[in-house]
Amino acid sequence: MDINNIRKEFPILDRKVYGKKLVYFDNAATSQRPLSVISKWNEMTTVSNANIHRAVHRLADEATEAYEEARNAVKNHIKAGSREEIVFTSGATASINLVAFSFGERFVKEGDEILVSEAEHHSNLVPWQLLCQRKGAVLKPVPVKDDGTLDLAALDQLCSEKTRLVAVAHVSNVLGIVNPVKEIVRICHSKGIPVLIDGAQGIVHCDVDVADLDCDFYVFSGHKAYAAPGTGVLYGKRKWLDEMPPYMGGGEMVGTVKFSGTTFAELPLKFEAGTQNMAGAATLKPALEFAEAVRKDDGMRKYEDEVKEYLWEKLVSFPGLRLFGNPADKSAKIPLFSFAIDGVHHEDLALLLDKMGIAVRSGQMCAEPLMDRFGVSGMLRISLAPYNTMEEAEYFMESLEKAAGMLR
Repeated sequence: MDINNIRKEFPILDRKVYGKKLVYFDNAATSQRPLSVISKWNEMTTVSNANIHRAVHRLADEATEAYEEARNAVKNHIKAGSREEIVFTSGATASINLVAFSFGERFVKEGDEILVSEAEHHSNLVPWQLLCQRKGAVLKPVPVKDDGTLDLAALDQLCSEKTRLVAVAHVSNVLGIVNPVKEIVRICHSKGIPVLIDGAQGIVHCDVDVADLDCDFYVFSGHKAYAAPGTGVLYGKRKWLDEMPPYMGGGEMVGTVKFSGTTFAELPLKFEAGTQNMAGAATLKPALEFAEAVRKDDGMRKYEDEVKEYLWEKLVSFPGLRLFGNPADKSAKIPLFSFAIDGVHHEDLALLLDKMGIAVRSGQMCAEPLMDRFGVSGMLRISLAPYNTMEEAEYFMESLEKAAGMLR
């Protein structure tokens, strides 16, 4: 694969912002979409638009087939044991909320404990807070070290007979660090504790094998992995999904409905109430095919590493810049960098960079407890995808120096 050919698959990369060629460095928030995904969306909208699983006419058959082909594609991509373990949702947030409610209803009681890391996105923190408030349980944070890595010794100590579940990100959306999730699962399982992994960033940058990880739940959003927005996945081991009650009631998730009582559909439909995002879900198949092709291409992975290492080296040597998430092991970090510059407000910096055509993220990145941990009100984050180039990285560093100089 060639970087220039890859970029041709993303029409938005040709646009200009304030007369400057767009440099899109906000991929951790949402990725851009390739032509294969756009084409699938258009096909589902203009050719095969019908409700799924219900009618017997041709359009409904086509829509249902595309929807279920996407489920098979997800199953194969993450190496799940069966398609019944793949539940479609509106995103990682919805997937986590589903588990927090349904797992919580079945398995959590007053006095129990849920563990989350100090570096979690609000979507992998607030649902557990709500569960604990509802059930009278306790939420406990697993600390993060100064370099951004998780304190596994503390995790081991925090796990107890009261711990009902541990929820942790595969990759931090702020620190860009790939957490040792397989080791985390091993530690927790040795104490009989299930683990949920938030794979919103991991699905893009890591080879995900849920069987090898042995995790109990794995969630991700489609829009961060080149698919349409409003799409998401919950993988859950069948032994848990079978025991968990439905999250929502409605059409399609039922077996029989009587005023005397209702039975529920088999997995995964038990958790897919109502009309689903048919057109969006279908785009998961071409999106994951693109992601897999890039991940398997040694040349592209080498190029991505070169761009990452260039930016890492430049940022750590930038005067007055504090980089958050700076592990000794370079392989433990994706091309995502969050930082603060002395005397410069992150939002002012982001606004100036925007005028230079560079899209970045500023603020708390939906991780306020982590901001408190590092004693800052916010950070500036750049996050790259395979379509980003060394030339863009060099232009970013030139622009960062210019913008910071203007604000100091």
